[in-house]
Amino acid sequence: MARASAPKRRSSVPLRKVEGNRIVGRVLVGVGLLTAVVFAVQGGEYGTTDLIKQRRAIALERERVDSLAQSVAALDERKRLLESDLETQERVAREEFGMIRGDRELLYRFTEPAAADSVRTP
Repeated sequence: MARASAPKRRSSVPLRKVEGNRIVGRVLVGVGLLTAVVFAVQGGEYGTTDLIKQRRAIALERERVDSLAQSVAALDERKRLLESDLETQERVAREEFGMIRGDRELLYRFTEPAAADSVRTP
């Protein structure tokens, strides 16, 4: 004997409305997940853009440190030469302080006339 199947009940909500609600629910879940991912990557105090800015700032500071280290090394070398190298001492004495050797040399200095002197008329 074959069982008679029970007649299918019809729900009071049309099938299209149920499918539409499912689609809307899936879209909302997708939007929520997308929002969560965007917030996880970009949001908060230390987001991805902040991280990129910090990396650029660190690279710039490293370049500055390298430049200053080279300057310090050059100044250390100059100090060493000024303290120990006689030729460097003589060159600096002549160029910066206008010094000469005893009676064997003469120092000539050429200066521009003052602005008031050049305008004067006799």
